[in-house]
Amino acid sequence: MARIFPIFSGSRGNCTYVGSGNGGLLIDSGAGAKRIIESLKQNDISPEEIKAILITHEHHDHVSGLKALINALNIPVYASEQTLAALINSDKIAKSTPLNVITNTVEIHDILVKRFETSHDCAGSSGYVFSLRDNTKIAVCTDLGSVTQTVRDALLGCNVVMLESNHDINLLQNGPYPLQLKQRIASDSGHLSNTCCARELPALVNSGATQFILAHLSQDNNNPNIAHSCATATLLDNKMYENRDYMLYIASQNYNKMIIC
Repeated sequence: MARIFPIFSGSRGNCTYVGSGNGGLLIDSGAGAKRIIESLKQNDISPEEIKAILITHEHHDHVSGLKALINALNIPVYASEQTLAALINSDKIAKSTPLNVITNTVEIHDILVKRFETSHDCAGSSGYVFSLRDNTKIAVCTDLGSVTQTVRDALLGCNVVMLESNHDINLLQNGPYPLQLKQRIASDSGHLSNTCCARELPALVNSGATQFILAHLSQDNNNPNIAHSCATATLLDNKMYENRDYMLYIASQNYNKMIIC
């Protein structure tokens, strides 16, 4: 049975588990290795079940614990060529680490992984779709300023979609951040707003999505109630009802639970 576990999600660190009873993969390592391993064990996932780690991009909140986690679990790393180069150049991974470039699709321990490009302010940023043996398709897609057609095509047909819902536009515009940072977040290579996220959900339901995870919520420019309301209101406008047509979860910085797909 397929499972997804958003271990940590937000500006202070990101790490997600995708897998089944036969093992699984991690996406990003933006927290300490000890905290990640302890969280896995609390959800009955042993470290030996982790077969590899995939990196979306090189920003600190996605890779701060990477080197220590690789040493602890002795697992290979997968990412785009640009991301792997950035990790090596910034000493986030040792040159002796087994590195694997994903250009399109690759099979990792019975899980077919498809990489797709995302629009973020670094070279080679990635989202991933995971196809498991039970035919469940899970998408993990955060840190993108806009939903391009490439992203949309990748998400359509997935059963479970973890999608960024980073900020409320009004909170961002009227908040304490410097103007330059506000402009960066709101740009097409920044982070996805609640409104932009919600806009994509009805088409995903129509294509087979039954579970959504709103992820990477800003601590300062968003809150779970606003993100939830924006998503459900847009879906309701399309006559799609929570707990009937879909399930909706909010990934937090801590204390998330395993989701059975």
